[in-house]
Amino acid sequence: MEQPLDTIDWGRTEYEDAFERQKALVDRRRTGDAADTLVFTEHAPVYTIGMRKGADQHLIWNEAQLKAQGVSVIHSNRGGDITYHGPGQIVGYPIISLQERRDLHAYLRDLEQVVIRTLATFGLETARRDGKTGIWLGERKICAIGVAVRTWVTYHGFALNVNPDMSHFTGIVPCGITDGTVTSMQAELGETIDLGIVKARLAVEFQKVFRNTAAPL
Repeated sequence: MEQPLDTIDWGRTEYEDAFERQKALVDRRRTGDAADTLVFTEHAPVYTIGMRKGADQHLIWNEAQLKAQGVSVIHSNRGGDITYHGPGQIVGYPIISLQERRDLHAYLRDLEQVVIRTLATFGLETARRDGKTGIWLGERKICAIGVAVRTWVTYHGFALNVNPDMSHFTGIVPCGITDGTVTSMQAELGETIDLGIVKARLAVEFQKVFRNTAAPL
């Protein structure tokens, strides 16, 4: 019988610290010392620059502006362009073994489906957008996705805008988007959303979508 999916909430973290903790968890998953795990966290304000060519050109704010706003800048080994992480945004890091189905494209589609199904429970009809990563409401991006894999164990993941400070997105060209914008659950629903409720629903939908690699609860 497959091990059930574990869910861990790290609370507020610095991006670099969370990255080191992810790598340690990846190693434990590789050796079988940990089950497939979905990690939740909120990062201190940070712009992370992914592996996409030219991503660093999408940073708008200068050093003085970054310091004034309390936002750091870090290069990451995840896929994708530049994005923002900060309080009020749920970051999900699935540490999952793909040994039984070595298909990263299918994994990404499943990860997107988790978020789409979660947002549907809040009355938000989101979708994928042709040629773009992440989850969208029309031309408004509500969730960024950037993943990596190491010996067929996944890390990095998704960043869902629940109640973040949206002004921080003005310091970058978010994900290199030139034909759209970013949004949040709070902006779309007109009220502050309880992060705990969203995390709980994400965990439920994650279990449903990934039931082929994690045993039912």
